[in-house]
Amino acid sequence: MYDKNNIFAKIIRKEIVADIVYEDDILLAFHDIDKKAKIHVLIIPKKQFISYQDFIKNASNEEVVYFFKKIDYIANILSIQESYRLVTNHGAEMKQVVFHFHVHLLGGGLL
Repeated sequence: MYDKNNIFAKIIRKEIVADIVYEDDILLAFHDIDKKAKIHVLIIPKKQFISYQDFIKNASNEEVVYFFKKIDYIANILSIQESYRLVTNHGAEMKQVVFHFHVHLLGGGLL
């Protein structure tokens, strides 16, 4: 069950401040405070999806395509379009900490 009080839900509702890179009606991208690369941005859908699996199974095809195409756009904004890493953790065993689907976009070299 989705926790409406998780940190990402609070960021979407503007209850917690984030260093936003990009935002529209569908998704939000902001700098990770626990960065693992020179550039480390989290990209999250604004709808309530717990994990990658939840997103792929329950989002519309249009939402899935839009989300992943927008990652390339955000990489361009950050000037890392030539070299970056995408990571998503699925489930507690694989170290998913916040149970709101998110993708880590890392670039500029790892720390």
